[in-house]
Amino acid sequence: MAGPRNAKVGDRIKVIVAQMLERRVKDPRLGFVTITDVRMTGDGQQASVFYTVMGDERQRDDTAAALRSATGLIRSEVGKQLGTRITPSITFFLDSVPETAKEIEELLAKVKASDDEVLSRTAGAQYAGDADPYKKPVTDTDTDEDDE
Repeated sequence: MAGPRNAKVGDRIKVIVAQMLERRVKDPRLGFVTITDVRMTGDGQQASVFYTVMGDERQRDDTAAALRSATGLIRSEVGKQLGTRITPSITFFLDSVPETAKEIEELLAKVKASDDEVLSRTAGAQYAGDADPYKKPVTDTDTDEDDE
């Protein structure tokens, strides 16, 4: 479990990696990359960098290869800018958030279509009995009128 210091270091690594990818890494395989999260181990020796790539599967694979080849350069810059005794090793992971969001949107669309179908079936429906089949409690005003 990473503490608050590791969370701050992770945030700083996220900024450094994003700047490196924007300014210094000139690999043509690198696609439109967004760094989404950095998670540090409890001892601060390893950093897992999560990223997303806009595009198809080929662009994701090319970007993964470009990030693997630039890992040393990025790690050395992280070490320089952090100024800590130990520079964490960096591992890149493709973030699954966009795929998960797409699956959730598809499921919500199916549910909406199902709800619309049920609504269209019940449009002309009528109650089998009374509209309100529940017995009403007897009030005091009802009993007073019967007594007179």
